[in-house]
Amino acid sequence: MKLTYKIWIDNNGVRSFGEGPYRLLKGVELTGSLREAAASIGMAYSKARRVIASCERSLGFALTIRKKGGISGGSSEVTAKGAELMREYEALRDEIEDAIGEAYRKHFGRSVQVQCHKTTIRKRGGKKPKDEGRPLR
Repeated sequence: MKLTYKIWIDNNGVRSFGEGPYRLLKGVELTGSLREAAASIGMAYSKARRVIASCERSLGFALTIRKKGGISGGSSEVTAKGAELMREYEALRDEIEDAIGEAYRKHFGRSVQVQCHKTTIRKRGGKKPKDEGRPLR
């Protein structure tokens, strides 16, 4: 048994940041590519660009620096503010997991695995994709 929760940062009724954008940025850190980060979680590159752009508009600062392709191909990197947001989100998520775990122990008298809900990306037709990507955390 496990306990799963969802959390996101909301700015005036707009989801500004959560697990999906976090996983994209983590993938950019690991690969240097938004395209590869999107592919690793089964998301279309065009959707990944829209997700990051939406977060940037809502938050009011850039999360990535993108360099257009050419002979050597394009690349992306996480901005300093983006990296700081990721660190704070990770710390918040860890504290929330501890608090939820403690609340569960208090009310049910035993421990349970607590984890953040991983966004499920669905392809057209509503079929669940196979989880072939490597974990980003």
